[in-house]
Amino acid sequence: MLLSGVAVVLSVAFVCGTLVFTDTMNTTFDRLFTETAADVTVSSKDAEESETPDTGRPATVPASLLDELKGVDGVASVSGSAYSTGVTVVNEDDENVGATTGAPTIASNWSEADERSMEVVSGRLPRGGGEVAVDADTAEKHGLELGDELRTIAASGDFRAEIVGVAAFRSTNPGATVVYFDTGTVQTRLLGDRDAYTSVGVTAAEGVGDEELKENVAAALGSGDYKIQTQEEYAAENQQELGSFLDVIKYALLGFAGIALLVGVFLIVNTFSMLVAQRTREIGLLRAIGSSRRQVNRSVLVEALLLGVLGSVLGVGAGVGLAVGLMELMGLVGMNLSTDDLTVRWTTPVVGVVLGVVVTVLAAYLPARRAGKVSPMAALRDDGLPVAGGRVGRVRSGVGLVLTLAGAGALVVAAGSEEASEGSAFLGLGVVLTLVGFVLVGPLLASFVVRVLAVALLRAFGPVGRMAERNALRNPRRTGATGAALMIGLSLVASLSVVGASLVASASDELDRSVGADFIVQSDSYQPIVPEAAERLGSVEGVEHVTEYRVLEARLSVPGGGTVSETVTAASPTYAQDLRVDTVAGELSAAYGRDAMSVPEDFAEKHGVGVGDRIEVDFERGGTATLTVRAITVADTSVDQGAVYLSTATAGRYVPEDRMPLNMIMFAKAEDGQEDAAYAALKAELKRFPQYTVRNQADYKELLEGQVGQMLNMVYGLLALAIVVAVLGVVNTLALSVVERTREIGLMRAIGLSRRQLRRMIRLESVVIALFGALLGLGLGLCWGVAAQRLLALEGLKVLEVPWPTIAAVFVGAAVVGLVAALVPAFRAGRMNVLSAIASE
Repeated sequence: MLLSGVAVVLSVAFVCGTLVFTDTMNTTFDRLFTETAADVTVSSKDAEESETPDTGRPATVPASLLDELKGVDGVASVSGSAYSTGVTVVNEDDENVGATTGAPTIASNWSEADERSMEVVSGRLPRGGGEVAVDADTAEKHGLELGDELRTIAASGDFRAEIVGVAAFRSTNPGATVVYFDTGTVQTRLLGDRDAYTSVGVTAAEGVGDEELKENVAAALGSGDYKIQTQEEYAAENQQELGSFLDVIKYALLGFAGIALLVGVFLIVNTFSMLVAQRTREIGLLRAIGSSRRQVNRSVLVEALLLGVLGSVLGVGAGVGLAVGLMELMGLVGMNLSTDDLTVRWTTPVVGVVLGVVVTVLAAYLPARRAGKVSPMAALRDDGLPVAGGRVGRVRSGVGLVLTLAGAGALVVAAGSEEASEGSAFLGLGVVLTLVGFVLVGPLLASFVVRVLAVALLRAFGPVGRMAERNALRNPRRTGATGAALMIGLSLVASLSVVGASLVASASDELDRSVGADFIVQSDSYQPIVPEAAERLGSVEGVEHVTEYRVLEARLSVPGGGTVSETVTAASPTYAQDLRVDTVAGELSAAYGRDAMSVPEDFAEKHGVGVGDRIEVDFERGGTATLTVRAITVADTSVDQGAVYLSTATAGRYVPEDRMPLNMIMFAKAEDGQEDAAYAALKAELKRFPQYTVRNQADYKELLEGQVGQMLNMVYGLLALAIVVAVLGVVNTLALSVVERTREIGLMRAIGLSRRQLRRMIRLESVVIALFGALLGLGLGLCWGVAAQRLLALEGLKVLEVPWPTIAAVFVGAAVVGLVAALVPAFRAGRMNVLSAIASE
């Protein structure tokens, strides 16, 4: 009962911990957005478009707005904010002092918003172009002190400043790096306009509401050129952008919690089934003296209810502790979350308790029904009835086989599907059906698989191995349920391993096949490549050429009529060499000529476009051009070859330089025989720009493998909870099995079985049960993984790679799990008094 309770505690703790953690993150950001927002904020209508990092500069509003807004009814004060997130800040050793968690680095002036959210704790605010203040968290993390020098890298160039102050957040800083300059420096260096601000904050006079103030401001300015938001609207918009990300985290974690709950169901079912079997004679006596079936049934369910309530309440408390632990863990990687913002909504404990109780009671329902069916005649037997559920039911096995075959058919259909949406539906159906089918057919499989494992592993241990085999086969239903609990977690591990390995293999194969460039330059934090860094790349000795790559948004007027929004890629003519794009018509090199372009094959077919056709291209950040189609390329989503291509020179004639997006990635080709020298020279040239990384093809493959491996390790870590619960199930099964066989163990000890042999027998039984679950899980997972890879081949995942070393390691790990799970039950069995065991009933 204790181990069953632990399973409930762990599962409920995972659910409640997830809810508390994500609610706390929401509260933290809500406070931050609210505290940094004015009563009414006025910003550029194009702010959302321009704040994307491809230009390196934010959208602005004229400084004259401040004087214009001061005379509006209901305005108490006006403050201009000038800031940019398109910067990188480095210390004297050219080391990036920005955030490493994905949070932005913000270079800003000191405004009324900062007075509400920050306080200067050391030094003073900057007063000139050569001075800067930093936030306290960044100063502490990177050992920055007053007098140190920082260099700020921006699209307009870089500049140095001395630290003269340190400012601390009044509320929690989730991990952003903030540096403050005087207003003029931000305007000239980062915004490119001395008479501009990023936004203007308006404070309401006493007695004036935010909505009323917004109406007054809108009436004075007009709503056409500006975006006007109340404090609540500003906070809600920012929270909405963050909310979608947090929802993904929350539901992913809840999904893993659900898997742990499902595994816990098997543990609870097994526990109550064995408890009912051991009480058969006792239940028979109760029935003989007048207890009804309903009363017996109810007694078992009440026992489950008590277990569920106690486990759930403890799980809620453990969940809060888990959330605090996650917050501390996030702090170690740079995202600061304070326990002052710890948020436990009333719904969280309610959800945890209800979920834990319902799952426990439902899991105990079948054993309770079985208890109600015990006959009063059972009281007349010397021992209770054989363990309930020991035989393999034909109906159950038949249904399981049908579901398994139907699921296998769905997986085959998914693997051969030509439509991703249709294939995904069949894949999901196949996973569910095969999982349920394997659970139902588990007892039947146990009778066969355990015998095979016994021949391979147990027979070498002589009579002890044979007894371990017969103990595992004594109750196929119990063995099947115990193995199924382990099967669920391991099947997910195997399937994700196949998909992950196939992803890396496919990307590596595609890189070898289509990328002709020797080097790839980009920022791991998605910062654009500033012009100075791009120019330096072009002057490196040993480099034959450098290819630019810029992405623009445009509307294309197709020959058949109508317009289509499309991503347009402006690249250097050498891009045709650096990325081997195949064509079905025309020459790609011609598409980089004056007023020329290429379109992908699917675009051409859909809109009836051919080589020589002229298309009107309306650039969102520039003018309108009429371009001639010179090539039609093979659409290939694996390397983003499905874009519209034209030359940077053509794009530059229609898009102003200050609105032209910067390079997000660049390619370089070394001169013949100069690969190593060029690689070293490129790295040395970009040492001043630590936000960028130079990689050759081997490095890029290693990066892909590392990213996929990191993601899989996170998933494996989350699945570990389900595997831990499954291990508890193995321990529980063995422990109750030892109690159930007390007299039998006493008799075997009496006829010469040593304690060492007894413990070995129980350990071998545990190992064979664990390996049975592992075989089922790995086999099922491999089928899921192969079907998923074949479906994802439609999206570019064309190479199937089965990570056999990982599969083998999981199988060996299952044997170790079996050994560990048997330690306590085997020890307790070995300590039994022989005479007492023989006398046991």
